[in-house]
Amino acid sequence: MGDTDITLVVCGAPLTTRTPDLVGALLADGWRPTVVGTPSASAWLDVEAVARLTGDAPRFDFRSPEQAKRGGPPAAVVVCPATFNTVNKAAVGASDTYALAVLCEAMGTGIPTVLVPMVNNKLWGHPAWAGSLAVFRNAGVALVDIRTGHPDVEAVMSGTGGDVVARFQPAWVIAQLKRLLPR
Repeated sequence: MGDTDITLVVCGAPLTTRTPDLVGALLADGWRPTVVGTPSASAWLDVEAVARLTGDAPRFDFRSPEQAKRGGPPAAVVVCPATFNTVNKAAVGASDTYALAVLCEAMGTGIPTVLVPMVNNKLWGHPAWAGSLAVFRNAGVALVDIRTGHPDVEAVMSGTGGDVVARFQPAWVIAQLKRLLPR
């Protein structure tokens, strides 16, 4: 893979409906995104729109032994949106899905990574959450708040997901990529 190849990991949350917007913004900025989804992302993701934009369908599963590997590591990994489940699993090194394996490998090899959590206030206070975010910060992962684009991430108030999704700006992710990978 080249220095403009990005792996975009999407999880099962309302912001996943905006994946085509993020992919379009990445393409317009010169990146070449490949979309990888968690199993629960498939219910939220417009697979056809992503395939039209990228030329490839999103990947949800590990390749079969008969399939050839696809290229080398990407220049960066973006997880947008990142859910409570995915963040907590990756923080402890669980890689029981293809999306988690991609994220864990990125963290393990130091690939620049951007994480955009979409976690409601009911889960945000769980005792494991702060520790999981600390693991990501300590690994050098750039965090992006879903409402502001700033690195100080906060919970999404339960019931406000629609408004948060509508106001999300793909440019926030691109700004972090440019900070991590100046071209």
